[in-house]
Amino acid sequence: METLLILTKFWGWYLLIFFALLSLKPLRIKQIFQDLKDEKFRFTVSFLAIIIGLVNILLYNVWEPSWSFLITAFGWIALFIGLALFVIPQATVKLLIKLNVKFVQVVYTLLFLIGIFLLNMAYEVVPY
Repeated sequence: METLLILTKFWGWYLLIFFALLSLKPLRIKQIFQDLKDEKFRFTVSFLAIIIGLVNILLYNVWEPSWSFLITAFGWIALFIGLALFVIPQATVKLLIKLNVKFVQVVYTLLFLIGIFLLNMAYEVVPY
């Protein structure tokens, strides 16, 4: 259970910080997608995503119908995005750009709400 708590705090804080940074500097979103066209940047990002995904999966990979499945899902999503950026970079970048343009408001709002939810589950501010 300790591992779940640590990963819940990690993903909750990560999502909130990511949301705050991109809300304060929205031009960073375009910059990130421009940088993904650079092979060195893309390799670094894919390498980090693979590491974060693998560590997450190795530490917590529980497939049960509860809120904790979010932690498992984030690990697998990070791993798949990292592998896709490494194996099929151009197609992955095009897909990410297409999804970002169409759903940017929805995605970032959803990530913010999930971050709040995870931090609430970790710190038990509002009883669940």
